[in-house]
Amino acid sequence: MSKQVDYTLYLVTDQFDFTEDEFLRIIEEALKGGVTILQLREKDSTTKDFYELAVKVKEITDKYDVPLIINDRIDIALAVDAAGVHLGQDDMPCKIARQILGPDKIIGISAEKYIYAITAQNDGADYLGVGAIRPTPTKTDCMKIPEEDLQKVQQNITIPHVAIGGVKLDNTKQVMEDYNFSGVSVVSAIMLAEDPQQAARNFIEIIKDN
Repeated sequence: MSKQVDYTLYLVTDQFDFTEDEFLRIIEEALKGGVTILQLREKDSTTKDFYELAVKVKEITDKYDVPLIINDRIDIALAVDAAGVHLGQDDMPCKIARQILGPDKIIGISAEKYIYAITAQNDGADYLGVGAIRPTPTKTDCMKIPEEDLQKVQQNITIPHVAIGGVKLDNTKQVMEDYNFSGVSVVSAIMLAEDPQQAARNFIEIIKDN
């Protein structure tokens, strides 16, 4: 049984060209606007830098009672006592990650194909990131998921699943209606918004109206 987590608006961070202070401010503004779960994604950081940033981010997510998910790095997640991890197909297998993290941590899995989604569900994942739904510049290695696979996900996946890849304000309503997602995952549409708090509010409004 999946843990009680609100996946409505899932923010995945990206440093872009921000200073650390700007980065942390954007995260806090986004949480004020209604982000319900946050993934810290640091592909190019050293372990030390990732850890130190995760500590600072967790102070903010704890303040707003929002779960912090660490991308890829089980060691960082354990070190900062994050809510869980998000793993890709080339990362630690879900079953092994569960053995390391125990039953109470959240494990999310990226699924670019239906076979990945059903395997992750069977292996005990708590949620899935399904996509890319649309072409996306922030994850160039992420292929668009075939329509047939999206239909199979809708029919057969019972754990929460979040739309990832290319989700914008103007396509969120359609994505939610067409595929019955638990929520949407957003990067640049919030991180690069002039007003991250208002951007998050706008997403929440569209999703809640769905």
